[in-house]
Amino acid sequence: MTAPQDLPEPVVGSPGATPPDLLGEGELPKLLGDCVHCGFCLPTCPTYVLWGEEMDSPRGRIHLMQQHAEGTPLSGPMVEHFDRCLGCMACVTACPSGVQYDRLIELTRAEVEREHPRPLRERLVREAIFKLFPYPARLRALRGPLRAYQKTGLDRLVRRSGVLDRLSPSLAAMERLAPPLGRAPRLPERVAARGERRATVGMLTGCVQREFFPGVNAATARVLAMEGCDVIIPKSQGCCGALSLHSGRDEEARDFARRTIVAFEAVDVIVVNAAGCGSAMKEYARLLADDPTWAGRAEALSVKTKDLAEFLVDIGPRAERRPVPATVAYHDACHLAHAQGVRSQPRALLTGIPELTVREISDPEVCCGSAGTYNLLQPEAAAELGDRKALSVRATEAELLVAANPGCSMQITTALARQGTRIAVAHTAEVLDASLRGLGAGPLLRRSS
Repeated sequence: MTAPQDLPEPVVGSPGATPPDLLGEGELPKLLGDCVHCGFCLPTCPTYVLWGEEMDSPRGRIHLMQQHAEGTPLSGPMVEHFDRCLGCMACVTACPSGVQYDRLIELTRAEVEREHPRPLRERLVREAIFKLFPYPARLRALRGPLRAYQKTGLDRLVRRSGVLDRLSPSLAAMERLAPPLGRAPRLPERVAARGERRATVGMLTGCVQREFFPGVNAATARVLAMEGCDVIIPKSQGCCGALSLHSGRDEEARDFARRTIVAFEAVDVIVVNAAGCGSAMKEYARLLADDPTWAGRAEALSVKTKDLAEFLVDIGPRAERRPVPATVAYHDACHLAHAQGVRSQPRALLTGIPELTVREISDPEVCCGSAGTYNLLQPEAAAELGDRKALSVRATEAELLVAANPGCSMQITTALARQGTRIAVAHTAEVLDASLRGLGAGPLLRRSS
């Protein structure tokens, strides 16, 4: 595997790379014209559901985009409406006209990042987020102090004092969302298949997933191995660029994408267990389409990227499923259900486990409020959405919540705790792992204690 420092030229800003069409130049007007303002998107838009404001709906934001395309400068209120969008893509699923709102908001956010001067405090918060979360080594350095902070009980004291809320709502949200940290086992570069090998796959470990939810990655590797896969885990991998891509930081996203391509080019299939990461990697073909050096390589990587549930259903079960006697509620992560269209596969995997009962959450198309960095940058709106989702989860009376994205797990766990409820939360991979290893429901359910 090629190390990140060996990344071939051209890289960002090099003369061999054609600058991408950030302004749309012909694409944007066409995409804007697709919207017929029918309103089918309204019931699925989280911010419209919360506030009932037209400018905080997809068609309202498209109206603002049209104004800007016709020459109206970006103003503070206009940018605020764009910032309030979660980018959950529920409207894309609901739209009967095929409006590519995901592309529209992506182009618009890139424009905002280039043109709109944000207040100093906001700039500092954003830079802190993007200098930390896409870098696993920096997150790893944070683990020790954060574990000590949690173990001493200082976290409870700080929350009761409200000092962080007064200092910075974003910083307070970041502190509340941090999951309890235990040991973080490191995976080897190769995990051998059990029995006859059926496939060789690369595995993305992610950033937040790797450092805050290492058990999910360990379970993913074990499940793939028990299903007959050699699992390759390149040490050279880093951030896939999802947070940058979905926040309008296109050049940064392209740099991360190129490095990810280099890390995984040698494998035939890449399995991803975080919804936002899988969605971003499947977008590489478009992200690097205007770069003649990287376009073909990006398309090849996008084609071979699979969500874990998608891949396991494709190859079919081989390992024996043992009982997990529990009732679970399955949460649809937006970047899995809407962006990747992966809905039935996780449910199929869960219902294939003996004695496991799967219950549906009401309004599954409405986002939980995580949305990448949204719950850090828009903490009040995110908390409202988290509370709605937590109430829907509680209504299922399930013992275990199953989600396929680390942000969703942190967001819903925090909202449940705010309501005085503790429900165990696990990834689909962890439930499968418990079944294939014959562990039963105990290790999963004890997480709520």
